[in-house]
Formats: sequence, C-alpha cells, structure tokens
Amino acid sequence: MSRDLIEIIESVYSTLSKGQKKISDYILDHYDKAAYMTAAKLGDEVGVSESTVVRYAIELGFEGYPEFHSALQETLRMRLTAVQRMEVSDDRISEGEILDSVLTSDAERIRKTLENVDREAFDRAIEALLSARRIYVIGMRSSAPLADFLSYYLSLVFDDVRRVRTTSGSEVFEQLMRIDERDVMIAVSFPRYSTRIVSAVDYALGAGVKVISITDSVASPIASGVFATLTAKSDMVSFGDSLVAPLSIINAIIVAIGKKKKDEIGKTLSKLETVWEEYNVYNKGAGDRSASKE
Repeated sequence: MSRDLIEIIESVYSTLSKGQKKISDYILDHYDKAAYMTAAKLGDEVGVSESTVVRYAIELGFEGYPEFHSALQETLRMRLTAVQRMEVSDDRISEGEILDSVLTSDAERIRKTLENVDREAFDRAIEALLSARRIYVIGMRSSAPLADFLSYYLSLVFDDVRRVRTTSGSEVFEQLMRIDERDVMIAVSFPRYSTRIVSAVDYALGAGVKVISITDSVASPIASGVFATLTAKSDMVSFGDSLVAPLSIINAIIVAIGKKKKDEIGKTLSKLETVWEEYNVYNKGAGDRSASKE
C-alpha cells in the first residue's frame, strides 16, 4: 500500500467495530510506540485479543499483521519530527549498547538490501548511464551527501555530469531547463521525502528523461513511473538516518561503471595523478608535513 497508514485508518474509522476502534485510537495517538509492538503486545496494551489485532490488519486491507506492521513502521519514519525520532531511538537503544546496536543494525540493513534489490533494474540503470548525453544527479537534505559522492565519481568517468543543487524551488527547474530524453537523472531520496525532489523527478519524467531512483521503497514518491528503481533499506538513528545501505548501492553503481569503462578511467586517473602530484593535493605520508603547509 502506498497510502499513509494513518490516512487509511482515518478513512475507514467509522466502519470499524468497537474493538477495532480501540486499536485505531491507540495507533492514532501512539503510532511511535505501536510501530515496535507485536500483535500480542498491541492487543495487551489496548485490551483486546491478539486475534482481534490480526483481523484488524486484514480489515484494513493487509494480508496479515506482518505487512500491517511494516506499513506502520514506514508511516513512523515518514511522519516523525527530528525531536520525536530522537525520543524513539532513546527508548530503543540503551546508552551502553549504542555502538554494537547501530553497527549490527546497519549490517542487517545491507543484508536486507542485498536480498531485495532489483538486479534487472540495476543492469538497466547502468546501461542507461553509459548511453546518456548528460547525467543529472539530485539529492537533497540528508540525501545530499549521497548525491555528492555519486556525482563526484561519475564526473571522473563521464564528460557531462551535473549535480543539481538548490536553495530555492525555482532554482531546481532553472538547472533542469535543458534536460531531455537523451539525458538520465539519478534521484536520491529517503524519508522524510523532500517535496522539491519529487517535483524535480516529475519535471524530468514530463521531459521524457530516464529517471533512476535510489530510494527506500517502490512506493516512494520518486519511484512512480521511473525507468529504474533501486531500493535500499534505511532507518532512523536518533534524529538522523542510517544511509549505509544506499551508499552500498551507489558504490555498486560506481564499480559497475568502472568495469565497463576501464580504459577511459585509467587514462583519466593517470592525468589526475599528475595534477595531484604537481599541486600537492594529497599528503604523501604521516612524516611528510610539507603538503599541508600554507
């Protein structure tokens, strides 16, 4: 289901039974807590049986409680403010377990991403990039560093890579004014989705552009109608997001492009090494401080 779960509950509320309304009331008021409850725990909290909770999920159009629970967690990620995110993470992770918990969770997100990523979509994305006239890369807010990383490495391979940046709504469209069906756009966005990137994707699609979306779900607002969607698991980490799995997808894109254009990249990197050496771009070693002196 692509609709927000809270909206679904509100739209059918008047048709529900007394017990189902009790569940709805609890979720509407405490969805941040309900998102981490089993069916049995939610039933205990509300005062109904576990089977009533399962039937409730089915009544809302889900196959069962697991699907309903996933939708509830997705709603949580999309609706929570930064302050609420921090409060939820504080409840879930004790102070002495932060490092282990975060790293273990990140490893699990990469594992789930590997299980669910569309490999045919990945191959289509690579072929589209190789044949593009221009490549536009767009990512905003917390997704901006991912877009920066990807555009940097693509610019080492392709002649015309454009990182779409914005400080205002109109500025996005000014940068996209000449985009057409010969181009490819890579859009990176994870909850909470930026309205500007959704508008930019819609604009590109209207121009006949092949859009590659890197996002969390095929239900994402930047996934509808695009050429290829590459999904990666992300989740809340305190007031921020875990984006290690999306970065792994981006790394895979860079490696795949590198394999296809190995000779061109070799020549480019050889030239760059000469420039970097001449202008002391990189420190030569721990004992060499000359490169860092002004």
